[in-house]
Amino acid sequence: MNQSVTIALDAMGGDHGTSIIVPAALEILGRHQDVSLILVGDQTELETRCGDSTTRFGERLRIHHATQQVGMDESPAAALRGKKDSSMRVAIDLVKNGEADACVSAGNTGALMATARFVLKTLPGIDRPAIISAMPSIRGHTHVLDLGANIDLDSGQLFQLAVMGATLVRAIDNIDRPRVGLLNVGAEEIKGNDGVKQAHALLTASSLNYIGFVEGDDVSTGDVDVIVCDGFVGNVALKTSEGLASMISHFMREAFSRNLLTRLAGLVAMPVLRNFKRRIDPRRYNGASLIGLQGIVIKSHGGADTFAFVNAIEIARIEVAKAVPQTIGEEIGHLLEATGTT
Repeated sequence: MNQSVTIALDAMGGDHGTSIIVPAALEILGRHQDVSLILVGDQTELETRCGDSTTRFGERLRIHHATQQVGMDESPAAALRGKKDSSMRVAIDLVKNGEADACVSAGNTGALMATARFVLKTLPGIDRPAIISAMPSIRGHTHVLDLGANIDLDSGQLFQLAVMGATLVRAIDNIDRPRVGLLNVGAEEIKGNDGVKQAHALLTASSLNYIGFVEGDDVSTGDVDVIVCDGFVGNVALKTSEGLASMISHFMREAFSRNLLTRLAGLVAMPVLRNFKRRIDPRRYNGASLIGLQGIVIKSHGGADTFAFVNAIEIARIEVAKAVPQTIGEEIGHLLEATGTT
């Protein structure tokens, strides 16, 4: 990556705040010479956490004071109205005014979406922004949207999700024609509710590489690049996937620690087990894009550790380099017009 990238971090957000976010920021700065970071939050706390790093990294590491913090259980409306100087709001404002190219936050998801939508606005042709993230699959990963931003979506909005998801995957995964599937209760055309059936018709008539209805197991097979669904279904799928990974890891630890023989077997199998754990580790996929906005906002898991938050910053860095919002804005107009869904 040759271009300089500036990313604003909501340093007070998430379950662990500065104790996780500052180390992640320092790791990114040591890894990428073309990245500058703005830590947004309580200046005194951030200066203490950073120590001499502000001197070591110079202008590449800045602290921007914010007097407020959005609670993890705070209502989005209350945060939007009453927390105009929160670390979350200020970080998004920095994107709006051009001081930062992207924002990353581990804070309250509802407040982040509401604030980002209010400050940055949606792209022309997009009714609602959505949450998209990669989920592990047999062949690598599958991008799924929406993961919880919009519970009810009509056929035109599902079509918009498909366009946004395909555009993002084409940009960041370098896939010319990403395979797009519509999540349903079966692959047969007679199945599904009216909204899903109508979205299926729109997608079939579009120029997208639409492969038809897919089912829940297709998230893990890797036979599709983008899976589209409403936020209720998507969030359930995401949490189920994370829970399954935790359950498998728990059962394997339990099985290999049962007695001396199983512990010895575990030592022999350790390289395989480590590789398996790495492949299904949700932290590797941390960082969901709030797609459809006129700016880049990445949502990190609230309980993310340093490793996971670094991955979220990496996603922001890639999306800036690939100019994801601009690319979506350029492509979505003619696709929506061609199908009469504008």
